Amino acid sequence: RPTRQNGVPSTEMRTRSPAASGNSPVTQSGGEHPSGTGYVPIDLTGVCDAGAEVLEGIRPFAGGSRALHGLPFFVGGDATAARMILIQPNASDKVVEVGRKAPTVIVAHRRLPGADDSEPVTGEVVAEYVFTNHGGRSAAVPIRERFEIGVFPRDGWEEESPFLAVAAGPSHRLDRYEGKWGDAGLRQTETPHRDAIDELFLWVWVNPEPETVLESIRLEPRGWKVVVAAITTGETAEDPFVLQAALPVRIDLPGRIEGVEVTVDRGVAGYTFPLPGGEVDDFIADPLKGWGDPEDAESSSVYTRIAAIPSAALNVAGPDGDGARVRWSDVISGEAVDTEGVRVELAEKGRNWVHVRVVDDETGRPVPCRVHFRSPQGIPYQPHGHHDHVNSDLDTWHIDVGGDLRLGRLSYAYIDGTCQGWLPLGEVIVDVARGFEYEPLRERIRIERGQRELTLRLRRWTSMNKKGWYSGDSHVHFLSSQGALAEQQGEDLNVVNLLQSQWGSLFTNTEDFTGRPLASPDGRYVTFVGQENRQHFLGHLALWGLREPVMPWCTDGPVEAEIGGPLEATESDWADQSHDRGGTVVIAHFPWPNGEPAVLIANRRADAVEMIVQRPRAHREYYRYLNCGYRLPLVGGTDKMSSDVPVGLYRTYARLGAEGFSYDRWRAAVTAGRTFLSSGPLLDFTVDGHDIGDTIVLRSPGTVTVSAVAESIFPVATLEVVKNGEVIAAATENGGSHRLELTAEVPIEEDSWLAARSGGPGYFDGPTHRDAWGRNIFAHTSPVYVTTAGEWSRFDPAHARYMLTLVEGGLEYVRRRAVADSVREVTHHHGEPDHLSYLERPFHEARAAISKRLDEAGETA
Repeated sequence: RPTRQNGVPSTEMRTRSPAASGNSPVTQSGGEHPSGTGYVPIDLTGVCDAGAEVLEGIRPFAGGSRALHGLPFFVGGDATAARMILIQPNASDKVVEVGRKAPTVIVAHRRLPGADDSEPVTGEVVAEYVFTNHGGRSAAVPIRERFEIGVFPRDGWEEESPFLAVAAGPSHRLDRYEGKWGDAGLRQTETPHRDAIDELFLWVWVNPEPETVLESIRLEPRGWKVVVAAITTGETAEDPFVLQAALPVRIDLPGRIEGVEVTVDRGVAGYTFPLPGGEVDDFIADPLKGWGDPEDAESSSVYTRIAAIPSAALNVAGPDGDGARVRWSDVISGEAVDTEGVRVELAEKGRNWVHVRVVDDETGRPVPCRVHFRSPQGIPYQPHGHHDHVNSDLDTWHIDVGGDLRLGRLSYAYIDGTCQGWLPLGEVIVDVARGFEYEPLRERIRIERGQRELTLRLRRWTSMNKKGWYSGDSHVHFLSSQGALAEQQGEDLNVVNLLQSQWGSLFTNTEDFTGRPLASPDGRYVTFVGQENRQHFLGHLALWGLREPVMPWCTDGPVEAEIGGPLEATESDWADQSHDRGGTVVIAHFPWPNGEPAVLIANRRADAVEMIVQRPRAHREYYRYLNCGYRLPLVGGTDKMSSDVPVGLYRTYARLGAEGFSYDRWRAAVTAGRTFLSSGPLLDFTVDGHDIGDTIVLRSPGTVTVSAVAESIFPVATLEVVKNGEVIAAATENGGSHRLELTAEVPIEEDSWLAARSGGPGYFDGPTHRDAWGRNIFAHTSPVYVTTAGEWSRFDPAHARYMLTLVEGGLEYVRRRAVADSVREVTHHHGEPDHLSYLERPFHEARAAISKRLDEAGETA
């Protein structure tokens, strides 16, 4: 009767007599697979007639028992060299006796290279295999190049493999935590290209009469050299190669889940990831919804994705050596499998490809944001093109995967308001956020059978832009400029200062520097590539708005500059170069490193200071400089260097008023001190009706009326007004509130500064974000200045003397500890003949300025 083998028309079944080849019948070897469904290798020893000498430059391989794709094979020969069956033109047929039922037959073979391999050979019959069942009924199958068999090209892609066969080599899962330095990027793929081990291909023949004994296989030549290394028969009609897509599998274990590994002998399994241990209702009610989920060390469940054939066996290995072995056929039956204290079950009943729109509730138009989708069990289903687990949940320093973010256990995808991908049928948890001015959306939805569309609505609860305030991140690294522009729109952040810099031999964002802004089409969102110039002892500067580079970027050795690099520049020189190029100078992560900030401030070279964490010491240092009469606008930034920090988590709001937004106007507002920094709370602060950054002139000592309001998508417990570094008014709500306000009459006896701040119950002990640093949620304004003498002025002799100490210490460092060029002739970037004099100059200028102020106050240094 006519039959079709693997989609190829075969010759009709016919009776053929075996040739008198002198080959003896072979014996069976191998054994039953632990799962209960076996494959039995055929021992070809009596038929093998060739060794490594016929491979013609192809690497030889070992004989003996082998597992290919989890299937047992027996290769002739021994561990030192394999023996094979050689099929070649003008030679006799080779016959392999079988003598047992064989619903499937898997042949490990390959064509040997030939003179015509410089051009692809496709579809040519290179051999014919004749399968004879009991009773003499036979099926002859043509073995065609690039269909049932292939040759690995010496100068081409290994993927030029046959259409109907698979490479014999395994697909190794890379080690999750260790490996070669050069594999750091490859490791994120979880598995590389399939290993071309033995340069063999596996082809399967499906017996049309699976219940009939297969008597023999005749191997007939057809014009090319072919080697057959091994043959295995299957005991069922299952396809021995994975054809079913991967499925998510939940695994519950009795003990710790850290280090749990799942392997599959006849398929593939991904890395395991912990599932949340808490209740879904608690997750939805989290006061920090939209902003991640804490890592749950108490979880006793993991999930992984598995693709396997039904006879495969799953091995679950626990961190303490315990584990279990489970049949994949039992798992895909739909019922949970319990064995040895381990429970394994499918975690998905079906899925739809869904097109998602996230729209602004007021306008109905798609709005950039970030999204997270998960099943109630906690399995993520992120939009196509985004990661379920950023960098496999490992650290991401300098591997900032643009367009994705991880906060705690959750990975988010930045989208333009639309996305598409798989969502599971039934209940799905959505988690959507956009900065601090939209209400986060975290709720249950249902995906019905056949559903292809989903619309989610985000509600803006306030618009700081309409009030004249525009937000920006002072300090971002490692993103591309286009990636920064995309992410900032998802966080409703008007400005990103993306800073190129140097870490030893690593230079970042060099190619992104253009000296001009990169803006969204409507101009509301701008990324500007500037610099962070860094010196490990003297300090770091964020330089915004540069039209030309300020070099060198870093200096004086690691970890900032190159190993053994000399001290080539001071922060003061960088500040001067920046100002000459129209830039803005910000002391980064004030006050650390604290070698030259006092010099910059004393010489009026710093336009602002930046906080990237809420720490008491940074506050005290900031307040001391204000009390010493230095006007210092306050800005917020993230120092983002990984995918587990969102742009704008600490952001600067600058008031432009009715002027309209532009990057340069935003910088000017910062320099003027019309700012507050925030990691959530939005502040409104006035003094006698005057705004942040203003100077109020009183005719004589008296009182002023302060008014402060803090509103936040996160609950805050404290709103405080600070006068000259001391809290003089407060509103508190220990349980946390989304709005706090206060009004107070404040006496003014001398020139003073006032600021508002908001945070936790004790201000510094509030809730933390789920970013890599666990930063506190707080906000702080720049000061309002109040004077009774026409021109605001304050002076603190103790702090001035402290500044002198810092200046002297920095000067001593430059003279005695900094690395210098001393054994060769060097022309420095500044062009001056006396390099040490150049380095010392700003320190001398600062000492003179501070000493003069002390003298004018009648104080001694």
